[in-house]
Amino acid sequence: MLRRRTQPVMASDPALRGTRPSLLLLAVAVLAGGTSLLSFQPIGWWPVQFLSLAWLFYQVGMGTSVKRATLVGWAFGFGWSVAGMHWLYIFMTRFAHLPAALAVVGLTLLGLYMGLFGAFAAGVATWIRKRWSLPVAAFVLLVLPVTWGVSEWMRGWVFTGFPWASSGYAHDTAPLAGYAPLIGVYGMGILVGVIAGCLVMLTQRARWQSVGLLVAVLAAGAGLRTVEWTQLTGQPITVRLLQGNIPQDQKFDEVFLANILERYHGLITAAPADLVATPETAIPRFPQNLPPDYLESLQRFSTSTGSTLAIGMPLLDGPNQYANSLVAISPQPRPYRYDKAHLVPFGEFIPPGFRWFTDMMNIPLSDATRGAPLQAPFAVKDQLVLPNICYEDVFGEEIAYQLRNAPRPATMLLNVSNLSWYGQTVAIPQHLQISRLRTLETGRPMLRSTNDGATAVIDHRGNITQVLPFYTDGVLNATVRGTTGMTPFIRLGSAAFLLLGAVMLLGAWLTGRRYRNHQAKYQAKSNS
Repeated sequence: MLRRRTQPVMASDPALRGTRPSLLLLAVAVLAGGTSLLSFQPIGWWPVQFLSLAWLFYQVGMGTSVKRATLVGWAFGFGWSVAGMHWLYIFMTRFAHLPAALAVVGLTLLGLYMGLFGAFAAGVATWIRKRWSLPVAAFVLLVLPVTWGVSEWMRGWVFTGFPWASSGYAHDTAPLAGYAPLIGVYGMGILVGVIAGCLVMLTQRARWQSVGLLVAVLAAGAGLRTVEWTQLTGQPITVRLLQGNIPQDQKFDEVFLANILERYHGLITAAPADLVATPETAIPRFPQNLPPDYLESLQRFSTSTGSTLAIGMPLLDGPNQYANSLVAISPQPRPYRYDKAHLVPFGEFIPPGFRWFTDMMNIPLSDATRGAPLQAPFAVKDQLVLPNICYEDVFGEEIAYQLRNAPRPATMLLNVSNLSWYGQTVAIPQHLQISRLRTLETGRPMLRSTNDGATAVIDHRGNITQVLPFYTDGVLNATVRGTTGMTPFIRLGSAAFLLLGAVMLLGAWLTGRRYRNHQAKYQAKSNS
């Protein structure tokens, strides 16, 4: 008599038999990973991401070998990364002056490297499945989501990290955003994987349980959006956020220096505000090389109006020692500087053995010194403002570390950026999404002053309250009130996300042990 299977098993796919995937399958994997671009801004079709990742999980979940799973995951990660960061081509060709062919090679090599994290997610998950003899449900609902989330976390710190296009960023306005204050963007990546696993399980007998889990995860996230993790504090401050729209090919050209300095001097002193903020390196020269009385006149304006001026400019500390910095000029003259701590490889620091490459690109200020990982905020009336420069706000754990360890935690965040290096691409709207996740994780409002976008104010709940049009010059005037209190993510950082992953892996192991015991008993009964 035939017995009903106790655990559904995915049907075998001829394309996945053996040890090597076909070239056609690898090409489809690249395209499937590339469709993730549709889930991020400016398109924002976040459900597409679930379908994209479900395709990977389905392929890996067919009982394939570790080698095959690793190669498919690598191709998928390559497509995901190149699609999400294709704007680097603009930087390499237009401003680094690399030949187009060499730029394509560089972008391809970067994509192959980034694809290794997708290979890790698929390969390690498959190894665990075989090691623990896991049933399908435990594999696609528990193990694969965890290895996917861990791979994104690793991508955020290996070789200083490049976590752009991590899956959680696509969900800044989606139900999963409610989990950000608890487990951060990488924890959201695990939950993206859980939902992808639920979609895979629709092909199995346990489809209705999977639908229930999917609905529960999304509904809980939507409910968490209503929780207030931090509280408004102090009095609102007036802010003026400047967007100079200086063409990148003019910014470091001596011919245009006088016009740039005059423009920003005029923008800064046009009207008083409690806080006036410029973009990153708005003043593109060291203070020692500025015209006489330039900074002194800004100090006089600050003193006479009560305005605090947050000015992005490089600072020279000695021969060949300079930092990408923000200087705060306040009515009570007390020096404040924030030095960028998380530097961009090749753009702001030179990895060992690659000086020849950075010399070829001829990037200004390409070998800066690092700031300290813990730097104090500066005061604007009774608010405390913590700066971060350019893509530093991609590293939410580092911002949480500063808030957690500061004697007086900041009440609001300030990002000063210059994304003009990447032209009119998806880089600006994607960076705005990243800032929104930082506000959700920390429960702090974010002020953004950029060269050509996105200059914006984001409240502590991740809502964009004001934003200037991209690629224009202008001033954003707003009134902002800070917040106090600690979200679970601030208190725990990556520990919260890692704890979630550990619990899920423990659940998978226990499920596998119970499944093996059941199979052994069934086999013994059949033999008898």
